[in-house]
Amino acid sequence: MQKAPENFLDRDGIRTVIAESKTGRRNFIRSAFAAAAAGAAAPMALGQGNPVPTEGGDPNILNLPEHATGLGQGVAANNGYGIPSKFESNVQRRQSPGLTQTTQASVSFAPLQSLFGIVTPSGLHFERHHQGWWDIDPSKHRFMINGMVKTPKVFTMDEIMRLPSVSRFHFIECGANTAVEWGNVAVPTVQYTHGMVSCSEFTGVPLITLLEIAGADFKNAKFILAEGGDGSSMTRTIPMSLILSGEVLVAYGQNGEMLRPENGYPLRLIVPGIQGVSWVKYLRRIEVGDMPYAAKDEAVHYMDLMPDGQHRQYTNIQECKSVVTTPSGGQVLLDKGFYNITGLAWSGRGKVKKVDVSVDGGRNWRQARLETPVLSKALTRFNIDWVWDGKPAIIQSRATDETGFVQPTYKHLRAARGTRSIYHNNAIQSWLVQENGEVKNVQVS
Repeated sequence: MQKAPENFLDRDGIRTVIAESKTGRRNFIRSAFAAAAAGAAAPMALGQGNPVPTEGGDPNILNLPEHATGLGQGVAANNGYGIPSKFESNVQRRQSPGLTQTTQASVSFAPLQSLFGIVTPSGLHFERHHQGWWDIDPSKHRFMINGMVKTPKVFTMDEIMRLPSVSRFHFIECGANTAVEWGNVAVPTVQYTHGMVSCSEFTGVPLITLLEIAGADFKNAKFILAEGGDGSSMTRTIPMSLILSGEVLVAYGQNGEMLRPENGYPLRLIVPGIQGVSWVKYLRRIEVGDMPYAAKDEAVHYMDLMPDGQHRQYTNIQECKSVVTTPSGGQVLLDKGFYNITGLAWSGRGKVKKVDVSVDGGRNWRQARLETPVLSKALTRFNIDWVWDGKPAIIQSRATDETGFVQPTYKHLRAARGTRSIYHNNAIQSWLVQENGEVKNVQVS
C-alpha cells in the first residue's frame, strides 16, 4: 500500500480545531446525516454551522424541477465553444476604476476569491497592456533571432510548432501586483490587492533550442533582448543564465489551447519566476548580446525606488508570497462555526515549502496543508481548518519557499524598501473578520 503524501491531511490540526468548538466540521457532518436519516429537509445558508430542519420536512421535496423532467439543450449549443453557467456571470476579470486613463494601457484583475485549485482559466487570466491587445494572424506572424549568432533566423509559426514541445505549469505575476498596499490600504478585495497573478499550463519550445538552431554564441553572450510586436514594442533584458537552464519557453499554448489574444497570441515568452513584464507578448524578436540593454521599459519603468532615493534596476525575481483568498475582503461569514481557510502561495525561486496561517494577527501560527501538486514556480493551494467563535479575528498567511526565504511582515519590508515603492510588494496580507461576519482589508505591521 502506498503511503499517503505527508501533507495530505493534518489530522492533529483537525482534532485541535474540533476541540475548540462543538460546532466543528465533525458535528456539522453528523448533524447533516442525522437530518437526512430523519427524512427532514435541511436548507442551509452558506456558512451556517448546522442545518435548520423544517417542521415535518419540505412538502415540495417530490415536486421535481424542470431540469429533472424536461429535455435539455443539445451539443454545440454554445456555437461549439463552451461558456460558463449564467449563474457564474459575476466571476470575471475587473478593471480598477481610475487606475489608468485608457483601457489600452491598463490592467484587469483575476477573481482569485472565486477560483479553485491552482490553474487560472484562460478567460479569467489577468491582463496588463501597454498599448492594447491584438488578434494577430498567425500565418503572417514572424519570429526573428539575431545578434551574437552564426546564422540569423526568421521563423514562421508553422516552423516553430513543428519542433519538439514541452508543457509546464507556471505562475505569472506583474511586478506591480499589490502595489497600492505600499502606502495605505486602498482596495477592498483580494481581486484588487493580489489579482495580477495567474497560473497556467504553457506549451511551447524551449528558447535554448531556437538559439541553438541559430548558432548562438553561448560562450560570450550574457543576455538576450526580447521584443514584442505590439504598438509599445515592449523590450526586456533577460540574463542568458535563465535561458541556459532550459526553463524559458517560446510558447503558443495555454491551458491546452492556443494562447488567448489578450495573453499574447500567437507567441509569447515564458520566463518562470520573473516579473510578468519580461514575459513579452506577441513575441517577434530575440537579440543575443553581451551586456544589459537598458531598454525603455527597464531604464525608466519597473524599477524599485529605495529609501535613500536611488532606483534599483533589474530586480526581476518575484519573491515568496502568499494570500488567503477565502475568507477575504468583501466576503461575509454568515454564522459561527467551521470554515475552511484557503489561499495561494508562490515563489519565483522554486517550490513553496510550507505556509503558516494565523487568525490572531500573527501572534500564533499553525501550519496549513499544501494541496498537490506542489510545483516549482507555480501557484500552490493551501487549506487549513478553522472554527470561528463570532469574535473579531485577523487572518494572515506566511509562506516559506525551498530556499528558506520567509515572506516578510510590512514592518520588515518597509525597513528595507521604504514606503514610496511601487513594485515587488510581497508582504503578509491581513483580513479582519468583524463580529458581524464582514471581512475587511487591514494592515498589520
